Amino acid sequence: MAESIRVGLDLGGTKLEGIALDRNGVELARRRVPTPRGDYAATVEAVAALAEELERESRRGEPSGPPEATVGVGMPGVISPATGLVKNANSTWLIGRPFAADLATRLGREVRCANDANCFALSEAVDGAAAGARTVFGVIVGTGTGGGIVVDGRVLIGANAIAGEWGHNPLPWPREGEWPGPPCYCGRTGCIETFLSGPALERDYAAAGGDPIDAVAIAVRAASGDARAEQCLQRYDDRTARALASIVNVLDPDVIVLGGGMSNLDRLYANVPALWPPYVFSDAVTTRLVKARHGDSSGVRGAAWLWD
Repeated sequence: MAESIRVGLDLGGTKLEGIALDRNGVELARRRVPTPRGDYAATVEAVAALAEELERESRRGEPSGPPEATVGVGMPGVISPATGLVKNANSTWLIGRPFAADLATRLGREVRCANDANCFALSEAVDGAAAGARTVFGVIVGTGTGGGIVVDGRVLIGANAIAGEWGHNPLPWPREGEWPGPPCYCGRTGCIETFLSGPALERDYAAAGGDPIDAVAIAVRAASGDARAEQCLQRYDDRTARALASIVNVLDPDVIVLGGGMSNLDRLYANVPALWPPYVFSDAVTTRLVKARHGDSSGVRGAAWLWD
């Protein structure tokens, strides 16, 4: 077991979570600490220190001198293949910094970094809801909308390190009132994220005359027979079906896994596959839509599996 310890870290905007797994994916240790927001040097140090702590804890009672644990990090944004610097991160203090190189120097070993959505997809493809599937599209739908692609157990990064970033494509086959669509922080309008994120659902409900409540409350009202809430969720079902149909047409995955807060809308797993066939360029659609098995732990587990 000693030579197979994998340390994974999930670097979030407010928290830093770490896990140590053995070769079979059994959890050996887990820790969570606050992220040093706005402080790049402190963030590098916090990630390195947590990795070392997890490794020490998972090796207790073992003979001295085993091989070093592997370290993988799931992070906001990506490492640019062109510059080696962080880009596209909502944790803005990382942008333009050589995070992977600095962390490797601090730890004295190679590290692997990937976008947090890629880590989510990898976790679910390795031993989660999509285990055994050849091609997996992982979707995180919460305060934002991200995605990752795994093929044959490997994350597909892409030439520009943006494979799977479907949330900033326009919502396909727009209906009346959906175009040009809401403004997005990326500077464009009508992005999928502006329709499918949790805040987007809340805005849609309010725009239809509802009071300002969160997505969970909207779902509760719909389940209790509230017509306005039900119509709002029907629009959400339809928009999700169109958005994912465009992925099926391009990638043709075996499985699409949903994670993030909006994945808790259980109605999606029946309604969306029933709605997407007219938009998929095929006589039949065998792609499965499933809920993440590991939930909030998928990101940190996927970071550990970056070395598999």
